[in-house]
Amino acid sequence: MKNALRQIRNYPSAVFGLFIILFLVALAIYAVIAIPYSEAVRLWRGEDNVWLETPRNARPAWFNYFYKEKRPVTIVRRTSDEDAQKTVVDLGGGVQIVDTILEFEYTYDRFPSELAVFLQATFQAARPNVNLIWVTPDGREIPLTEIQVRSSETYRISQDSRLERRLGGVKPEIGLFSDPNNPGKPLKGTYKVLAEGMVFEEGSTVEASVVVYGQLHGLAGTDHRRRDLTVALLWGAPVALSFGLIAAVGSSLTTMMLAAAAVWFGGWVDWFIRRINEVVMILPLLPILIMVGLFYSRSIWVILGVVIALGIFGSGILSYRSMFLQVKESGYIEAARAYGAGNARIIFRYMVPRILPVLVPSFVIQVPSYVFMEATLSVLGLGDPLLPTWGKLLSDAQTNGALINGHFYWVLEPAFLLMLAGLGFVMLGFALDRIFNPRLRGL
Repeated sequence: MKNALRQIRNYPSAVFGLFIILFLVALAIYAVIAIPYSEAVRLWRGEDNVWLETPRNARPAWFNYFYKEKRPVTIVRRTSDEDAQKTVVDLGGGVQIVDTILEFEYTYDRFPSELAVFLQATFQAARPNVNLIWVTPDGREIPLTEIQVRSSETYRISQDSRLERRLGGVKPEIGLFSDPNNPGKPLKGTYKVLAEGMVFEEGSTVEASVVVYGQLHGLAGTDHRRRDLTVALLWGAPVALSFGLIAAVGSSLTTMMLAAAAVWFGGWVDWFIRRINEVVMILPLLPILIMVGLFYSRSIWVILGVVIALGIFGSGILSYRSMFLQVKESGYIEAARAYGAGNARIIFRYMVPRILPVLVPSFVIQVPSYVFMEATLSVLGLGDPLLPTWGKLLSDAQTNGALINGHFYWVLEPAFLLMLAGLGFVMLGFALDRIFNPRLRGL
């Protein structure tokens, strides 16, 4: 085994495949450490409005390197920021005027995708009042709205129909940024949002945050629910590798043990295993998994258990059986029986090690098939409802017409990682097959 493994360096394809596998393993370890399981589930579910300040269907931020016109990324300004200009005037009796100026630089060549203001207030009975005014770089002041703020309030500027009418029928995210001399282009410079607040009780507060949603975001972009696709791309690695490796190794090792037991004991043991094998071989795996997902559970671990259970008695048991029939007739097996070795010792110490080198390339090549199976179930809508995976990204992209709407990154990123995983294991597996199979070494 050791001598054969040393020969891997003589196969460039195996080295490249091993490099890909190590990269995916490193990616999986980083995902588990950087985003723990509970945090990944929380992020993917969008709990606590975690994606409130993230643009919808935004392309990756590094796309800006390929655009002639610089496209905007999200800008967020809060009244709690250190650079926010805040003025407080006490009128007595708990009444205060709290004016805040939020400034930001806009240097992009395209308009933002959305505009919103999020307000939060603390009070007992009298709700604070906030008046919002938009100030352009050329000094124009455009009143936005006046709100009596509840504990939490959202003002979607892009959805304000009254503001749109005041802007001449132009969408607010365009009209508020348009250059008066060139309406088709945004006016670059320093923009201000004036938040003129008034509180009516002692201890009452009001905070505001202005979000200028960009067209680009993060390393992988976002989806229709504003979720950062980086979360699913990272966590897809440990899910895919664990599913593929556990299924391949579990089914291959168990199949080998059963084949060895069937050959060694023979009789009714061999007959019973063969009959189960014949039944399982005519059962379609994917439809069975779909039925399990529909009628029992969509948990990835339940699906994994079914995959291993059906894979144990698959066609591989016939191949191992034929190999063990030759090993059983070897001289050293007769010698072991002569000095009184037990059945378990003969199987695990003398028979299985002879076949073990053949097992290694076999389960390495099987890994991508199980990875694609998990992705297939997710694309069909039968993936684990909790975990973000590559297959779930493809399913969401298909459901929401990603390619039709031009969100091609949403499809290409998980598809590329799936292809990379398959390529790495197959290249390494084929090289190992040449190394361990004497008949293929000359090819």
